Amino acid sequence: MEMKEFIHFCKQGNSISAEDKQLFRLLTQCSYEAQKITMTLNTSFHSQEEIVEIFSELTGSHIDPSFICFPPFYTDFGKNIAIGKNVFFNTGCSFQDRGGIRIGNGSLRLQLAKMFGLGQVLPYSLV
Repeated sequence: MEMKEFIHFCKQGNSISAEDKQLFRLLTQCSYEAQKITMTLNTSFHSQEEIVEIFSELTGSHIDPSFICFPPFYTDFGKNIAIGKNVFFNTGCSFQDRGGIRIGNGSLRLQLAKMFGLGQVLPYSLV
C-alpha cells in the first residue's frame, strides 16, 4: 500500500493492528514525520507565514494564509487534519487525527483544546 492510500484508509476509520507489519510501519512513519514537523514548530519562534508553511507540510495540503496558531501544537498523525479559512488555534492544542479532523471556516480552538478523530468512520467535523 502506498502512503496516499494508507492516509485515505485511516480516514475511513479502519483499524490498524500491530500484527499487520505493513500498516503498522506506515502508521509509525506518519507519526515520526508528525513528531519531526511539530518539533520544528514548537522549539523556536516562527512568523505567521512560516507557521502556515509548517502546517501545510504537516497536513500535506494547502493551508489558507488567514490561519493563525500559537504554538505549541501537538498531533500524532497530521495528514488527516483539514483546516478552513480564518481559523485560530490557541496555545497547547493537541489532535489525534488518524481518522480525520476537519476544522471549518471561522473556527477558534481554545487553549489546551484536545480533539480526537481516531478510527471514526466519518471525520469529526466542526463548523
